[in-house]
Amino acid sequence: MTENPLYTKHAETLARALTAIAERDYWSHYPESPSPKVYGEHAATEGKAAFEAYLGKPFPLDQPGDRVATEQSPFGIPLEIKYPHTDPETLITAATAALPGWRDAGPDARAGVCLEILDRLHQHVFELANAVHATSGQAFVMAFQAGGPHALDRGLEAVAYAYAEQTRHPATAVWSKPGKGAPLRMAKTFHVVPRGVALVVCCNTFPTWNSYPGLFASLATGNPVIVKPHPGAVLPLAVTVRYAREVLAEAGFDPNLVQLAAEATNEGLASTLATRPEVKIIDFTGSTAYGDWLEANARQAVVYTEKAGVNTVIVDSTDDFDGMCRNLAFSLSLYSGQMCTTPQNILVPAGGIDTDQGRKSFDEVATGIGEAVHKLAVVDPAKGVEIIGAIANQANQQRIDQARAAGEVVLDSIELTHPTYPAAVVRSPLLLKQRGDAEQVYGEEWFGPISFLVATDSTEASLAVFQRVVGARGALTAAVYSTDEQVLAEAERAAVAVGVNLSCNLTGGVFVNQSAAFSDFHATGANPAANAALTDGAYVANRFRVVQSRRHLAAE
Repeated sequence: MTENPLYTKHAETLARALTAIAERDYWSHYPESPSPKVYGEHAATEGKAAFEAYLGKPFPLDQPGDRVATEQSPFGIPLEIKYPHTDPETLITAATAALPGWRDAGPDARAGVCLEILDRLHQHVFELANAVHATSGQAFVMAFQAGGPHALDRGLEAVAYAYAEQTRHPATAVWSKPGKGAPLRMAKTFHVVPRGVALVVCCNTFPTWNSYPGLFASLATGNPVIVKPHPGAVLPLAVTVRYAREVLAEAGFDPNLVQLAAEATNEGLASTLATRPEVKIIDFTGSTAYGDWLEANARQAVVYTEKAGVNTVIVDSTDDFDGMCRNLAFSLSLYSGQMCTTPQNILVPAGGIDTDQGRKSFDEVATGIGEAVHKLAVVDPAKGVEIIGAIANQANQQRIDQARAAGEVVLDSIELTHPTYPAAVVRSPLLLKQRGDAEQVYGEEWFGPISFLVATDSTEASLAVFQRVVGARGALTAAVYSTDEQVLAEAERAAVAVGVNLSCNLTGGVFVNQSAAFSDFHATGANPAANAALTDGAYVANRFRVVQSRRHLAAE
């Protein structure tokens, strides 16, 4: 078989990614700094101009249907972009027709095309970053990093795992069984067969970071992909689909291997597509209620969900009180707590903790964290908004107002004025005190910039609360602060028991709500917050099956 030119072009990158997922050390293929020294003097200007060229116009995507516009920017940027509104039957029919040629191309060709798509998106990374920024409410640098290079790294990671799983077995083999006389010989061929049409149901807050793993895992394993964006964040996925289709067509494949499923307001398109018999794979990030619905009702499909959780921090003691407070303040403030990995509950013994500054009471710990958040997010609003960004949707804003009655306010959430976008909805974090026995309050997820400082009877009680709440509700992250190795060991045992990733004594430049592609697994699939991990072998291996054929060979 002739080697695919795109596979040849990107073979070195794929090989390095395969090494990275085996070693789990630091590696990133796409530079995360938006500096002109990295991307060139004109890249940022050209990317912003490309983004602005979309505003108020029909989006240039060659799909049939009328046009819909549903986005409202959290920054007040007038978007008014009209996207193709392709009906479900047309999407399914086109995807199904595109599958055979893509299936028959084989893992090498598919990996090459996927890597070329990632490369093309990287060429337009500032365009993509502006789209994420305008629709999600992320501050620009975060939108660039998380929506661009970090998302691309996660996509590349998925391609690497998909390639490894598909090539784990040989494509052909000669089977020879010794016996009396000539051995029995057979030629066997093993075909990688995709499951069918894949559906990616995307979220508002991290439209690319949370969708690229599923998109590229399905595409690399031979499945055509229908991308269903959140109505509030269509543009980042429309840009993605545009360049994916461009690369597919240039490579001689049907561009309908990747399609955009933009929906009209309150259409419920995700549910319509998710229950189609042709849809065999679904990736979803969002609410627990809808994730549970997909798992219960899309019975014909393999469903991968990342849902809500109650992320928890256990504070026992620290040898760097100021560093702990600063680190937690950043984690609580980053993107206004609108990350699935943001800590919600900080469990502190009511009797206080030992620190490098002496014994600190529960109230002093609460005050220390609150002052660190205030200094980071509120004291200088021009700098603060570059960390906290804007509130993505009205439900998050309403939740802040509702939460004030859920505990004693340590630090109130206030409205801030964005120096660049006066119409932006910007709210600083809300911190509340709560009793340890009020699990009915803090045991539920409060999505957004809302966190509880919970007074427990002891560190042992904190560990019990942690296991009870996370075991019931799930979590994507957990953290512990302690100078006692036994406590750290007990916290790790508790985290393993409830299946959540744990960070210990973070006081520097690593934060609990960040995860690094090729090294950190995002979620575990071992608790109710998610049924899969981004990204491991299990995340990709069930997106295809191996079908064999065999025939006799003449005796040698």
